[in-house]
Amino acid sequence: MNPLSDLIRPDSIDDIVGQQHLLSKGCALYSIISSGNIPNMIFYGPSGCGKTTLANIIAAKSDRKLYKLNATTASISDIKAVIEDCNMFTAPNGVLLYLDEIQYFNKRQQQSLLEFIENGKITLIASTTENPYFYIYNAILSRCTVFEFKSVAPDDIKIAVKRAIQKLNEKNNTELFLDDESLDYLSLACGGDVRKAINSIELLSIISQNGNEPVTLEHVKQCTQKSSMRYDRGGDAHYDILSAFQKSIRGSDENAALHYLARLIEADDLPSICRRLLVIASEDIGLAYPNAAVIVKACVDSAMMLGFPEARIPLAQAVILLATSPKSNSAICAVDAALDDVRRGKGALVPQTLKDSHYAGAKSLSNGIDYKYPHNFKNNYIQQQYLPDDLKNAVYYKYGDNKLERNTEEYWRKIKNDTER
Repeated sequence: MNPLSDLIRPDSIDDIVGQQHLLSKGCALYSIISSGNIPNMIFYGPSGCGKTTLANIIAAKSDRKLYKLNATTASISDIKAVIEDCNMFTAPNGVLLYLDEIQYFNKRQQQSLLEFIENGKITLIASTTENPYFYIYNAILSRCTVFEFKSVAPDDIKIAVKRAIQKLNEKNNTELFLDDESLDYLSLACGGDVRKAINSIELLSIISQNGNEPVTLEHVKQCTQKSSMRYDRGGDAHYDILSAFQKSIRGSDENAALHYLARLIEADDLPSICRRLLVIASEDIGLAYPNAAVIVKACVDSAMMLGFPEARIPLAQAVILLATSPKSNSAICAVDAALDDVRRGKGALVPQTLKDSHYAGAKSLSNGIDYKYPHNFKNNYIQQQYLPDDLKNAVYYKYGDNKLERNTEEYWRKIKNDTER
């Protein structure tokens, strides 16, 4: 039995919900499909947003022989079968290959298609939920146009849900009904995934038929538990949420930071939260408030010992502290500038005065002879060269524009000027 999502799948572009940025009349992709001159394309976006539906519509309009492969199960022999058909009279106009989840094909499998994509015998439409610029080889990418699909908005999901309810009621002679509150909840809880919303409708239909009672909001909540979490610890969503989390803290928006923290908590991803908080304390707050690193470490340790759900409390404390703290990236900028010089081969020779002199024969090599011990001088400071000769004028650390670093800068300016006099 076909799932409901297949039964209600649109057969025309105008019936696809969402993706107005691609499929509105006048948009590039809409015009390309309408022309019938189909190029090699990659559809990139989250699950349940219409990639497969659109590929099916394009295939139906094409006068080419259609092959469908899913990269999670397809093998080299499946690819060979497609290639062999390219040279047969059964496909005079070439082959349209719809390759779902292309990111699961290895380099050899992807490269086996290159020659036939190049000569036009195969028109490739591939879909992927992962960033194609990370997972698809350049040779394929250079021959394809990438179109990015977005999560479907709640108002658009409502259209698909109503369509699904109508189809189910007609098919099963039932009277499934969702009130406005339940419909609103479902359209939000599915997280922009139409397929999840439709699957929930199937479950609700079963509940309605078996219980012979109206479907309630509580039923909807039970059928959509955590379905709004679009999260894969190894995929794009993982890094997108972590990126938004750090950027919200860096931007001193504690409310946005708490939102992304909540999403990470719901995904039960304690290690990623803790690691990112430790990084932020030094990367984005840094020397503007050095104690932030100490406090965050204590909060992280507490969270790791407590586990969820209690871990949410010290994590929230750390997030709010970091988001509302003064900011400085002077430390990361300084070390990256120093690393850049090292990686370019600069500073290879340590100054003679700084070399180790605590071994027999060091003096004969003039190691450390002219070194001045700072604690023997006023303010525990004496001017001398520490950097290698080719970097002696390098400046890596630039004081941040915050109270603590400005005070530190003023202190050392006075000390060094006094020493020079």
